[in-house]
Amino acid sequence: MSMYFTITGMNHYYGMDFLKKKMKVRLVKEPDNEYDKEAIRVELKGLGKIGYVANSTYTVLGDSMSAGRLYDKIKKKAKARVILKTPRGVICEITE
Repeated sequence: MSMYFTITGMNHYYGMDFLKKKMKVRLVKEPDNEYDKEAIRVELKGLGKIGYVANSTYTVLGDSMSAGRLYDKIKKKAKARVILKTPRGVICEITE
């Protein structure tokens, strides 16, 4: 079963202009995050943190999964790739 998610919060880091289709990203759970106990950080090799998996009805695009829905379905770390970039956000697919 394919699992998709939206990256949010990118404007707080590097924006999203540099992201391209098929780029690989890494997900890292942040259980000690003071704002969201289901926070999942999104990282890009060489840059570090680029955003978070969206966890709000305002930031999750389409049928992609929120961090809360995804949290128990992945290990502490997971790999994903960019599949679609829109003006409202970036959608990725879990690859491992």
